Amino acid sequence: MVGADGSDLRQIAVPARFIAMVLWGFDGNTVYLGGYPKAGPATFFIWKASLQGPTEVVAEGCGLLTDISQDGKHLLGTNFLGQRVGVTEFSLPEKKCTQLLSGVTTFNAYFAPDGKSFLYAVASRGEVAIHRQPWRDGKLAGPDQVALKVPFAFSLSYGGNGYDFSRDLSTIIYARPGGQADLYLLSQK
Repeated sequence: MVGADGSDLRQIAVPARFIAMVLWGFDGNTVYLGGYPKAGPATFFIWKASLQGPTEVVAEGCGLLTDISQDGKHLLGTNFLGQRVGVTEFSLPEKKCTQLLSGVTTFNAYFAPDGKSFLYAVASRGEVAIHRQPWRDGKLAGPDQVALKVPFAFSLSYGGNGYDFSRDLSTIIYARPGGQADLYLLSQK
């Protein structure tokens, strides 16, 4: 960790062989990290690192960390390999992992700006649809809806995360196998 001006460089010790995601906690003093541990099974771990204390394991096998709820109480994750494919949620107060969506193959899931739903992309033949899933306090709050259909297809994984979208769904970026990334500005009517 280092200040924006390059000062106060310090190391956060994390027992990981691979870190895929790092997210700031809303308190400004906590960092959540998601990835694979140095030893053990190839399952995703989530670590919590305090700027004033040690790093601790928060969850094991609850998916790849992708986002934190606005109240800082819920971690959103995805499993895109293995038997638990889908979107997961880890409740920090309850220390409990819940499978929110089963059988959904997606790489990222993000809380929407209003905090009342989360967004995730699903690729199908010739298109990608971004779904909005109503959510409240760690639970699904209604059926999902297609929030945006992109009239072309792209891979959700390309040597790692192959795409991203803005939470207001105005912009999508993705990698193409030719080594080129395209940026599209979408206007919604």
